[in-house]
Amino acid sequence: MAQNHDLFDDLIDISKGLGALKDPLGGVTDALMGAASPDAPHWNPADYKERPRANTIPCMVCKYDKSSCTKCLDACPVEAIDIEDGGIEIMDTCRKCGLCAAACPTEAFVSPRIQPKKLYDAIAAAAAAHETAYVTCTRALRRLPRENEVVLACVGDVTPEVWFSVLADYPNVSVYLPLDICTNCRNTTGEEMLGEAIATAEEWSGVGMGLEVEAKDLRCVKRREYERKEFMDNIMRSTGLAVSKLNPATAALASVSQRLKAHSQQITNLERTLNKACGTNTQKRRRILMQKNQLLLSTLQAHPELAENVRVTRPECDFSKCTMCGECVAMCPTFACDLKGAGRFTLESTYCVGCGLCAEVCPDHAITMVETDAAELIVPDPEEEKRAAEAEKARQEALKAKEEAKKKLSAALDKVEKLAD
Repeated sequence: MAQNHDLFDDLIDISKGLGALKDPLGGVTDALMGAASPDAPHWNPADYKERPRANTIPCMVCKYDKSSCTKCLDACPVEAIDIEDGGIEIMDTCRKCGLCAAACPTEAFVSPRIQPKKLYDAIAAAAAAHETAYVTCTRALRRLPRENEVVLACVGDVTPEVWFSVLADYPNVSVYLPLDICTNCRNTTGEEMLGEAIATAEEWSGVGMGLEVEAKDLRCVKRREYERKEFMDNIMRSTGLAVSKLNPATAALASVSQRLKAHSQQITNLERTLNKACGTNTQKRRRILMQKNQLLLSTLQAHPELAENVRVTRPECDFSKCTMCGECVAMCPTFACDLKGAGRFTLESTYCVGCGLCAEVCPDHAITMVETDAAELIVPDPEEEKRAAEAEKARQEALKAKEEAKKKLSAALDKVEKLAD
């Protein structure tokens, strides 16, 4: 539906025109003369890469040397990872692609640049302010990114949980990868990881991911409502006049930073709710909520109707075989499982990452991994429930007041009719 064009839109268009008149050649002269400013940013692919750090504590192989997990080794395109004697070595041959961090189910590899929440924030910020946001890699872009372009060492660094959260909230996100760009790339596993992650996220969210393969088709167009917000914020900073008060429609628009702050607050509230309900096990060990689980749970909390689409793997215990040895509890990287009461196996699904280590270490083979939907991962939001209850109470009170007003009006009309007779 087309937006109504008003005075503010006219002013925005005029200001754009004036900006172009101030620099009519748009920097072409400097480019032709080779007179670039020394302080101007330069394209350097290395700026988007970093060597991951290894944490042996949650690593499944470090915990249990007979673990079958090889996800980081399979993801590494140059065999730069060595896990032996409870330690992880990342060798100098590392390409800093970050694929090991994306592949590890227990987040034993840490790469700050591609942490799930940080990735979500970067993509969401671009998508919230622009008509289309693009996620791409250094090999595909080969230039400084625009405001709506998120550049990674490899697009395979985005996990299914991140894509799911992005697609559920911002369907205007596309991947930019020119045809055959991955064919000669040394990050040989990245394309497969990207395909699997996007396929999973599309199935979970019910939203298709966009794909651009031509550089000429990339557009950087801000959404008009955010142009209006920026324009009015600039006026307010310059004049002290709260322009948004002049236009109620703009007052309701949340800025990008406000939306990201609200999302972070939702995760904080969710974690607080879980900590109160089940934050520690019977051994007083604090359960660990992985970042990818934070995104998954927060998205399901906001979109509970998607839970039936999401498939997760969780352990189930055959109590006739269980001898209550406690190996599963001792080895769980997130302390999601526990032995309660008379030693009965229990699981807090919201903390489980489905790694399967509990099943591998069980000497009695009492635990098996079972696929199920994510219905039990929906965490009630006390604040939202409180707001809904208050809104319902206000609605009921309004209906009651309306009925009373009708009765009084009817009684008054009856008196008028009697007096008229």
